[in-house]
Amino acid sequence: MARKTLVTNWVHPDVLDLLATRGAVDANLSREPWPRAEIIRRARDADAMMAFMTDHVDAAFLDACPNLRMVACALKGADNFDAEACRARGVALTIVPDLLTAPTAELTVGLMIALGRNLLAGDRLIRAELFAGWRPVLYGMGLDGAEVGIVGMGAVGQAIAHRLRPFRCRISYCERRPLTPAAEDALGLLRRDWPSLLANSDYLVLALPLSGPSQHLVDAEALAAMKSGALLINPARGSLVDEAAVADALEHGHLGGYAADVFETEDWARPDRPSGIEPRLLSHPRTVLTPHIGSAVDRVRRDIALAAARDIVRYLDGEPMAETLVSAFDRAMA
Repeated sequence: MARKTLVTNWVHPDVLDLLATRGAVDANLSREPWPRAEIIRRARDADAMMAFMTDHVDAAFLDACPNLRMVACALKGADNFDAEACRARGVALTIVPDLLTAPTAELTVGLMIALGRNLLAGDRLIRAELFAGWRPVLYGMGLDGAEVGIVGMGAVGQAIAHRLRPFRCRISYCERRPLTPAAEDALGLLRRDWPSLLANSDYLVLALPLSGPSQHLVDAEALAAMKSGALLINPARGSLVDEAAVADALEHGHLGGYAADVFETEDWARPDRPSGIEPRLLSHPRTVLTPHIGSAVDRVRRDIALAAARDIVRYLDGEPMAETLVSAFDRAMA
């Protein structure tokens, strides 16, 4: 019987070539995602699907696509995918756990520098033709010697800490499952509890997955407990913060700035997700906002899609799904 794979977003041509060796491929060749109804229509007779951040696979989706037996997510944070619903219906679900780590950590440091050193404000000043030479303006916060608090010390948190070492930052972290003393020493880390991390950090960086307990982890109460003038950096998931509360804290002057690559409106698994980004964040001068480009390095995105495609090929070839893939998904959602 002919097999069919659905690819819901644009990927590099050699990814499609690999999938085509195992059957028909129905691929989105545009740079815009298909609506959910269109994906369901195309997935009804598909055996496998390569999914992305814009997709939401839940029980209703799976029930509408009874032929679907494999969902390979070309991503790491799979909060938009219902693992239990997949298990209950015998649908294999995989992620790509490692390839996004380095570029996400790299962008995080870039967001920290851009926000702390007022890069966007300086750019706006130049483009407004207001620059007449050096002036004592736009004094910001450097990374050198700064107190950095990282929430979550998985692969991404550790990669961020590693990249901050040359800046001589004093790095603390908060994590339910602490690192070993040897790992802490290797990265120069001090473990703190949540209240202490909030009170002591010049930069607070979020590096944890979105789950029930972590939704709105940074709310009005947490923001009020942060050091006055501190900067909040979110490269992880939008709903880790309450964007309206962040806007309030910026307007009141307690929060020194907010940089984000992710937004609440992207978190499809939330039935109450907002329809757009909090407008006050878009207009506030102390924000740096990027359009979810944490892994947007061309060779990295190709490798991520190829990894997901290889998962599909192994499944279609009848190979048992490796235990490491299942456990990687579970660790990502822990």
